[in-house]
Amino acid sequence: MLNPIDIAKLAVKALDDKKAQDIKLLKTTDVTVLADYFIICTAGSVTHVKTLSDELEVVLKKSGEAPLRREGGRTGDWILIDYACVVVHIFMQEAREFYTLERLWSDAEDVNIEDMIK
Repeated sequence: MLNPIDIAKLAVKALDDKKAQDIKLLKTTDVTVLADYFIICTAGSVTHVKTLSDELEVVLKKSGEAPLRREGGRTGDWILIDYACVVVHIFMQEAREFYTLERLWSDAEDVNIEDMIK
C-alpha cells in the first residue's frame, strides 16, 4: 500500500503522460479531513476526460490502489475519483471555471509538480 504522496505523484505523472492541462496538486492535510491531497486538472474534450480517468485508474491499480468511488461522468464534463487520501478532479475548462476548486481550497498548500512530470 502506497502512502498519500506516492499516490499523488503517480496520479500526477499518469495525468501528465496523457496530456492533462493545468495540473494542480494541493496538499489539504491542514485544511480538511477529506483527503491529504487534491489533484485538479483540465481535459480538452469529453473523450479526453474519459481517457485521463481510465489511465489514472490503470496506473494506480497496477500499484495496488483501487478507487473508493467515482463520481460524475454522466455529462462527461467532469469526473471525481476518490482514493481516500487523494481525490482527483478531472474537468473540462467550463466546469473547472464553474466549480473554482482552487479558490475554494485556497488555504491548501500548492505543491510544485515539476519533478513529478519529468
